[in-house]
Amino acid sequence: MGDERVKAEALQILGLFQVLPRLVVFDLDYTLWPFYCECRSKRESPSLYRHAKGIMCALKEKGVDMAIASRSPTSDIARVFIDKLELQPMFVAQEIFSSWTHKTEHFQKIHRKTGVPYKSMLFFDDEDRNIQSVSKMGVTSVLVNNGLNLDMFKLGLSNFATTAAAPEPAPAPEDK
Repeated sequence: MGDERVKAEALQILGLFQVLPRLVVFDLDYTLWPFYCECRSKRESPSLYRHAKGIMCALKEKGVDMAIASRSPTSDIARVFIDKLELQPMFVAQEIFSSWTHKTEHFQKIHRKTGVPYKSMLFFDDEDRNIQSVSKMGVTSVLVNNGLNLDMFKLGLSNFATTAAAPEPAPAPEDK
């Protein structure tokens, strides 16, 4: 399926939901592309998962901001690949650095840069530990097993819509 067909299908999926995230955040390795940056060289030609570009183009067309949160120890290679794939203009924030915090630090920086509340974000990643830690921050998070695809995209939007529709928890009564 070509990028334009994927984009059209992603736009249809987006149209199913009344509430969309203000910011969609992607991991890179094994989420947008099928490899680890640290195992590649800057001279190589990177490729994305089949549906990734079309999904990102649909989000862009719908006016949904996007960001990157990657714990890559080779941020220089990641940035070169983002340039080679012509993805640079897609993202309002790129937090690409090695970290032991399972992406919480990445999300704090993204939040400071964008002002978007955690509960208004949707996150895709291939590592369960990142999903767990970021979910605790209030971000709707989706574990992708074989990269970002239309099914995972729809699942993420559905989970986000369900979370957005849930009533805010009542404040705990104060102890006297």
